[in-house]
Amino acid sequence: CYHLIFYGCTGLTQAPALPATNLADYCYYGMFAGCTGLTNAPALPATIMANNCYANIFEGCTGLTQAPELSATNLAPSCYYGMFYSCTGLTQAPTLPAKTLAASCYYGMFQGCTGLTNAPKLPVTNLADNCYQYMFYGCTGLIEAPTLSATTLANYCYADMFCGCTALTTPPALPATTLASYCYYNMFRDCTGLTQAPELSATNLADSCYQYMFLRCTGLTNAPALPAKTLAASCYCGMFNGCTSLTQAPALSAETMTYSCYAGMFQGCTGLT
Repeated sequence: CYHLIFYGCTGLTQAPALPATNLADYCYYGMFAGCTGLTNAPALPATIMANNCYANIFEGCTGLTQAPELSATNLAPSCYYGMFYSCTGLTQAPTLPAKTLAASCYYGMFQGCTGLTNAPKLPVTNLADNCYQYMFYGCTGLIEAPTLSATTLANYCYADMFCGCTALTTPPALPATTLASYCYYNMFRDCTGLTQAPELSATNLADSCYQYMFLRCTGLTNAPALPAKTLAASCYCGMFNGCTSLTQAPALSAETMTYSCYAGMFQGCTGLT
């Protein structure tokens, strides 16, 4: 109903009230996208989401300095997809109280928010496909990652999550023991400030689970132990590609190989001896 209604209205400085609590699919999609003059977001009181309801609602609102409270506990697929994409003036993320996630619910939510220094808490342990994918992509000011306590993962759940977070020096612990396809794909790509890798204790791997996980992490000097004995297709493909400061490779003790499991794993690691 309000899909893209104020798209590109750069002179808009105040948003209308949005009191609805019963949402519909795509109802606020891109509503204020490109409204660079908007400094305050309207209250969003709905507690039950609909598919893509807030997707890209504030995309490119570079003047937005404070996010609205998000009190929903029942999420829907892509409900917060790209919600604050490229909101470069945003310095603090809202609290995310949801207990149950949905597919792509937080996909790219803070992508390109270069002013964001701290991430919101992410306490949910039951994940959904693509739930955190691209969530903090390009957040160059992010200095601390949230705790990630899930032990059973979903497809693409953490893929691309911290890509380009160049200020991040310490990764979050990754306690999961059962992985899913592409779960850590590109997770820390181009995190040039990262100096250590998290412990990777999982022994049940999945296709492409670690693919390009540390791509071009040029500050990484030591690789984590890789205890899995049975590998999956492309599981370690390009995992440390371009890690030029890496001086020691982990032991590769797997007993059962498969297609492309080690393909390009240490490509460009010029510091390895």
